[in-house]
Amino acid sequence: MTTTSSATRPFRAADLGTLVVLAWSGEAPGGDMPYLLAYSLGDGESGPQGSAAAVEALLRANGLHPGDQLVDGTQRPGLPVTLLAEAGQAVVTMPYLNAQCSVPPQWLAALRARGHAYLLFATRPWPEAAPGRPVEPERLAAFAGAEETLTTAAHVLVPALSLRG
Repeated sequence: MTTTSSATRPFRAADLGTLVVLAWSGEAPGGDMPYLLAYSLGDGESGPQGSAAAVEALLRANGLHPGDQLVDGTQRPGLPVTLLAEAGQAVVTMPYLNAQCSVPPQWLAALRARGHAYLLFATRPWPEAAPGRPVEPERLAAFAGAEETLTTAAHVLVPALSLRG
């Protein structure tokens, strides 16, 4: 007789692989929207499929469910996802994760105007967009706008925090 363990494997950040965050702003109803795209390169210990599973587990552990439903963090003060933007940097923090990226001035202006950013946290790996390599707007739009990306990602409006009072 064989049995299946019902124990959940503990979360291991190394399973995520290299995590990348990109920032851009774009037209949206009500003015420019600051966007953040978080994704793995798929280079975790278990390869692209393991990285995708680890990202999904991370999101679910933080109350985010991949799909096409938007979580409005501006209305959920207990949401364990925070965004700090200062000195040309955006830092996204949640349990088990702290990721940062450089942001352009127009992104910061859009963030100041709105008070939040739209975080698209993809479970789908994107190995072609590695840190230190420029990403053409067309490639970014193709990945971030792909149905496969959108329907398997977490969509979150994250309120901005500031070091200034």
